[in-house]
Amino acid sequence: MSIIANNPSRKTWLDIPIDTDFPIQNIPFGVFLTRDDIITIGTRIGDFAIDLGALHQLGYFEDIPLTEDIFLQDSLNDFISDGKKTWRLVRNRIAEIFDESNETLKNNQAHRNVVLFTLDEIEMQTPVQIGDYTEFFASREHATNLGKILREEGTPLNDNWIYMPTAYHGRSSSIVPSGIPVHRPKGQILPEGEKTPIFDASKEVDFETQMAFITTDANLLGEPIPVEEAEDYIFGMVMFNDWSARDIQKWEYQPFGPFLGKNFASSVSPWIVTLDALEPFRTSGPKPEKEVMSYLKYSENKSFDINLEIRLKTESGSENFLSKTNFKDLYWNMSQLLAHHTSNGCPVNSGDMMATGSISGSKKENYGSMLELSWNGTDPVKLEDGSTRKFVEDNDTIIIKGFCKNENIRLGFGEINTKLLPVFQTKKK
Repeated sequence: MSIIANNPSRKTWLDIPIDTDFPIQNIPFGVFLTRDDIITIGTRIGDFAIDLGALHQLGYFEDIPLTEDIFLQDSLNDFISDGKKTWRLVRNRIAEIFDESNETLKNNQAHRNVVLFTLDEIEMQTPVQIGDYTEFFASREHATNLGKILREEGTPLNDNWIYMPTAYHGRSSSIVPSGIPVHRPKGQILPEGEKTPIFDASKEVDFETQMAFITTDANLLGEPIPVEEAEDYIFGMVMFNDWSARDIQKWEYQPFGPFLGKNFASSVSPWIVTLDALEPFRTSGPKPEKEVMSYLKYSENKSFDINLEIRLKTESGSENFLSKTNFKDLYWNMSQLLAHHTSNGCPVNSGDMMATGSISGSKKENYGSMLELSWNGTDPVKLEDGSTRKFVEDNDTIIIKGFCKNENIRLGFGEINTKLLPVFQTKKK
């Protein structure tokens, strides 16, 4: 089935900005609370949110095999479980409904009143009920930088890194959508030069510029997913900021890896951009340094040209450019990540989220974390107001934007906008 929604010449009858991240060729999926306090599944074109539950009830998805309540839920999990054929049918139909040549909804004001919302009339929610969350370590540049910073002896990369994607199993309960502030965590920290740890607020809170992909029901217990079939089970992608407390992490991570230094908060962009929408931006990734094992070999381009830009806004409102990087620079691609994740027969379910780990390039202006940008605080980042940052300070806001652009179209993910608040203060009874 062709992806007619991707037609670069298609225009919409909606009045949308020329440089929007959400042209009619995007058609992402998300969950939002409406002005009537109703949670619904929707999409977005320009600065309009579209209630897919209302569209379905009004008969606009006639002839597409959908249950009556598929869009009247508080998560996309059931829709994602319907599989790629259904996702494509729905997305193609939405493109037809809002095409400038289609006047059915355009000229029906009563229907438009219940289907269309402006962005100030909605509140975005986490788009899926995340059953499981895994964070990989897929950027060679980031892994190398961390090795140089954190290990004084030996080679920066562990011996296993170029043979397989490494990862840890994260905590899904602390993943929140853009706009929800997070608190500075407390934990055990080993002060410089000391032998005994203390329990204190983290002094080294960091952002991590990542992407994440969301899967559908993919396999049975014991059944691996072949690398060439992996994309059939990936619904779409979001931007991801896996907040990190580097000082907590540094003390706790041996021998089992990250725990409290990572699981206190992660932020996601609320609109899931489908792999179908990203198809025009498919590209190749880095060539492997060593030949990979057969279960990780693939034949076609498996990466996407996704630009990521990171800014820091201070409490006074000063917004500062920090860096820019690109998803295509990841050494391990999504298909390899999913194939490796299931190579031992681990089952994957609808709504599972898998993050890439920080995405960094080869130059300082392409680093994806403050740990790298300040080189663990030894080279503080200078801001426009004259202040500096070794790590993220209280009331700083980290803004990550992502977009794709070619000679025909631009589409994007919007942004993650998250403020870091001071340590949570427990109210005294």
